[in-house]
Order: sequence, then structure tokens, then C-alpha cells
Amino acid sequence: MTRRTEWPGSPAEPGGDPESDYGPAEPEAAAGARPGRRSRGGAGAGSGFGEGAGRRARSGTRSSGSPSSSRAEKGEPRDPVEQARNICLRLLTGTPRTRKQLADALRKREIPDEAAEEVLARFEDVGLIDDSAFAGAWVESRHHGRGLARRALVRELRTKGVDSAVIDEAVGRLDPDQEEETARELVARKLRSTRGLDRDKRLRRLAGMLARKGYGEGMALRVVRQALEEEGEETEGLDEPF
Repeated sequence: MTRRTEWPGSPAEPGGDPESDYGPAEPEAAAGARPGRRSRGGAGAGSGFGEGAGRRARSGTRSSGSPSSSRAEKGEPRDPVEQARNICLRLLTGTPRTRKQLADALRKREIPDEAAEEVLARFEDVGLIDDSAFAGAWVESRHHGRGLARRALVRELRTKGVDSAVIDEAVGRLDPDQEEETARELVARKLRSTRGLDRDKRLRRLAGMLARKGYGEGMALRVVRQALEEEGEETEGLDEPF
């Protein structure tokens, strides 16, 4: 039975960058000499001789001098397919990933393309990779959690490598009425902090906040105007582009 590598815990942030967290680097075949130690013959450690070199030579003799033997002793799989499988399982623990995120991670670890494709296709077949489900969950989470609108959600999903058709389907499930209601809630929370500013500054600040979250100009102006009117502000001319 192939031993499964135990990787350290993955980041909890959904869709986080998989390339920055692959577990421990491949161990060196032998321990290096301590700095500054010299052999009895006076040669420096950096020259490859001395006590450190002797220990390396003896270690190499015991392990037949093979890096692959050393990796096997450490429990690291030598089969690239098994390596790819372990990396993907590690990255999928606790959070979903898109196929592109996993493919980028395998490429970063120099997994051969054939092995990577075999594992990614298998994971898709069994449902461990599902870009459609990922996109749907992303839209739901980021809209309700951060108040992001369609345009911002599309941008984010593109950076995750999700196919355009899958993105369109996911954001298409976002109800326009719900989107506008979320925009109103965002403005209501920000409104108090703009009190005391002149009307035009309030407009720019509130509408700019909505624009950064992906709301269109027309909706942003409408929502901001209504919020200001409810506070007794004069809103004549606020239909002009900002």
C-alpha cells in the first residue's frame, strides 16, 4: 500500500491561493555540515570534506546513495500520479478549488502534464472537482457576505479560472431585486459616516463604494439618490453620471 504523505493544515479561506501551500519541501538526501566546523585535515566544511562530509558519505552508503531511496524512507511517493493525487487531496481539504487552481498547483510542483491530467480528470469524474458548484457557492457567499454585485463576481471567478459559460450561469442565478436590496443595505450602513459632508461629496463617496463592489452606474445613482432623499437632501441633478 502506498503511504500517504501527511501535509500540514491548509488555509481556511475558500479559494485561497493553492500555489503558496504545498506542504514541506523535498528533504535533502543528507544532513549538511554545521557552519565553521573543520576536519582534522584542516579543510573547511564548504569544501565538501570534514566531519559533515564523512557523515554524508556514511549516510549515502547506508541508503545506497539514491535520492529516490531517501524519499521512499521519508514516506514521499515516487509515482508522479500518486504525488499529484496527494497534492490535490491536500489542497481540497476543507475548501473547494477550481480545476485551474489545482492544475497551477501541480505545475508549480513540476508534476508531469500527463500525471496531472490523469488525476484532475479522475477527480472531476468523482465530483471532487466541480467548477459549476464552486462558482455557485462563490456567488452566494461573496454576494451575501461582502455585498458584491455581478460585475465584481465575474471578475473574481475569472481569476479562479472558471469557464465563461459557467460564470454566466452562476451569476445569472443572482436575483436583480436581491442585488438592488443589497446595494441599499450597503448605502444605509455607510450613510451615517458621510453626514456633515456636502451633497456632492456624499454622492461620490457612496456611489464610488457601490461601483467598487461591482454595481452599475444607473443602480448606484438610483439607490444613493433615494437614500439621500430619505434624509431630506435635495437630489436635483443627481441623475447625472458620476
